Amino acid sequence: MSLFLALILLILLESPWNVVAFAVCLVLFVGEALLWYRTVKGRRVAAGAETLVGVEGQVVTACRPEGQVRLRGEIWAARCDGGADEGETVRVVGRRGLVLLVEPVP
Repeated sequence: MSLFLALILLILLESPWNVVAFAVCLVLFVGEALLWYRTVKGRRVAAGAETLVGVEGQVVTACRPEGQVRLRGEIWAARCDGGADEGETVRVVGRRGLVLLVEPVP
């Protein structure tokens, strides 16, 4: 955004203010880029089935013992040893490959 603003100011302002404004905006742009890099450097991306442990969802296909559940708008294969009927709420307690291990929520 500040780089776009720098280009606009370079065109619209009269000399020498256009160069001054361009330089200030360019410094702000570089500072912002360095700040974002420092903030996100070293963070691990949270993605995949392992991030679903502890999440509650709805049973789509009866899990007796295997079925499907909807979690965060996605449908996953699930296994529920205790059994869960369609429409019940379940909680993810683990995973085996891409099959989620779930248990009914009391």
